[in-house]
This record gives sequence, structure tokens and C-alpha cells, in this order.
Amino acid sequence: MFKRLKLLACKVLYREISLLSSKSDNFIDVTYLQQGLHDTPDILRSILQNEIDRIDEGSDIYSCRNRDSLDFDAILLAYGLCSNAICGLMSKKYKLVIPRAHDCITLFLGSKERYKQYFDEHNGGVFCFTPGWNECTIFAGRETIEQRRERYANRYDEENADYLIEQEQKVLEKYNTCAYIDWDELHLENHIRNAEKYAESLKLNFDLIKGDPSLLRNMINGNWREDDFLILEPGCKATQSFDDKIILQE
Repeated sequence: MFKRLKLLACKVLYREISLLSSKSDNFIDVTYLQQGLHDTPDILRSILQNEIDRIDEGSDIYSCRNRDSLDFDAILLAYGLCSNAICGLMSKKYKLVIPRAHDCITLFLGSKERYKQYFDEHNGGVFCFTPGWNECTIFAGRETIEQRRERYANRYDEENADYLIEQEQKVLEKYNTCAYIDWDELHLENHIRNAEKYAESLKLNFDLIKGDPSLLRNMINGNWREDDFLILEPGCKATQSFDDKIILQE
């Protein structure tokens, strides 16, 4: 059955969601939010709730018009748990559909089970690249330490610049692999080479792994299996489950 769906997503998923939406029988109205908001989960939660509230009220300037006669069937969130940013989110009017995922990498890999298996195999020490991560993010190590320190000093001060460089170096020590997640439908050689160069610059192993669009495709097409998605009725909130389900109703 044809559905009209509102989708809120991180811009890191722009190419993948655009591709899948173009092939869906459903009407998909997408609003993309800035990448990196997961670094400040309270801010991300506030922004998402504000967007949901405006959709509820019909005052969202990013959505299609004629809402009186052609309303949405549900709001989709193309976010994982994202440092608990989705906990507490609620729509007063619509169903909320949220994938059971720790973060967006699950959406690129196709399932929470594959995500867990891959990161367990690498002890969690993986930088994951996709086209959107290439386009939206400056990873530590792409610039020389001197370049980054100068940029930090100009933005903050000398003391904070030294601290940020020190923390970056500590974080990098935990990584052993740089992985590029390659969808057959979005095979882009330049993006793969960019990830390979990054791995070389940090002396990390490089892994080209096959992605799986099925989780995102099912969300967009309305195939919301309970094992893969949490469906919240209006007025209900999400919270962390602390088990393999990842999220549940509060």
C-alpha cells in the first residue's frame, strides 16, 4: 500500500537515501540535518524533537505542502541510538519508526547483527568510510599534525590546541583498520581510493567491505519488521534497551 512518509536523516546518508527513495513506490519527503551532531547528543536530540514538533504542527518549512488533504503516515528517523540522542523523542501526532541500530554504520551494513560481528572481529578499532563520510567529515590524520594544531589555535587558543592534538593521538592509537563500505549501487572508485590513502597515512589495515542497503530500503518501503525497527505510536518515547534490541519503548 502506498505510503506518504516524512524522513529525518543525517546528511551523511544523502546519497544512499536519495538512491533508495528514487526507486520506492512510497512518497518520501526528506529533511537532511548536518553531519556531526551525534558528537553532542543533547543538541541532536533537541534539534530532532524540534523538527518533529514542527511536523506535528504542520509548520515545518522543509516538508511538502497540501498537508490538510495529503498528510503523512509516519515519521522515519534515519538515525541509530547515536549516543542516546534518540532517547526521549516523541511525536504527538504520528508514528515514529526508528531502526534498531547503534549508529549509522548499521544502516550502511544492513543489520545490527552484521555490525556487531564486524566490530567484534576488529575489537571496535575501525574507521568506517562511505561517500557521505568522505564528503562531510575531516578525519584526524588527513592533515599534518602541524596543520591541525594551527587550525585549532586559530579557533581556540594555544593551550586548547595542544590538548585537542593530544586527545586525537590517543584516539588514533585504538584503531587498527580503515574500512570502506561499498554498495554495489554506489560503487565510486575515487571514494575508495580516498579511504585507502587515509589508511596508508596512518599505517592502518585497509578493508573494502560489501555494504547492504536492505535495512534502509525496508525502512523507506515500509517493511518494518519488529526485529529491525521500533515503531512508536503517538505520545510514546524511545529509550535504550541495553540488549540486542538496542532500543525499546519507554
